[in-house]
Amino acid sequence: QLQASGGGLVQSGGSLRLSCAASGRTFGNYACAWFRQTPGKEREFVAAITWSGATTSYADSVKGRFTISRDNAKNTVYLQMNSLKPEDTAVYYCAAKATYILLRLPSDYDYWGQGTQVTVSS
Repeated sequence: QLQASGGGLVQSGGSLRLSCAASGRTFGNYACAWFRQTPGKEREFVAAITWSGATTSYADSVKGRFTISRDNAKNTVYLQMNSLKPEDTAVYYCAAKATYILLRLPSDYDYWGQGTQVTVSS
């Protein structure tokens, strides 16, 4: 089970850190990712990280502003979001899959958190 938290309302240019805590299983051999979704649109890839944290991948729209990281000892994945823009407003979901490779499609992932709302005001 994945539990996402950390969303909220922030002004343009501000920062937020999302957390995704896993329970009920060993987290260390799971690749993890963050996706986001706005009403009427498909779920969009944001960032992914391998089980070890050695490799990451980002959507072009967030590269240089967002950082994905993980602490396997705490069974938690993070998404640090800086220089937020109104177009970053969405519900953010964390996802996980038992694999050693990076995956960028929502259909690749087996486990999902419940989503946390991020709203960026202009």
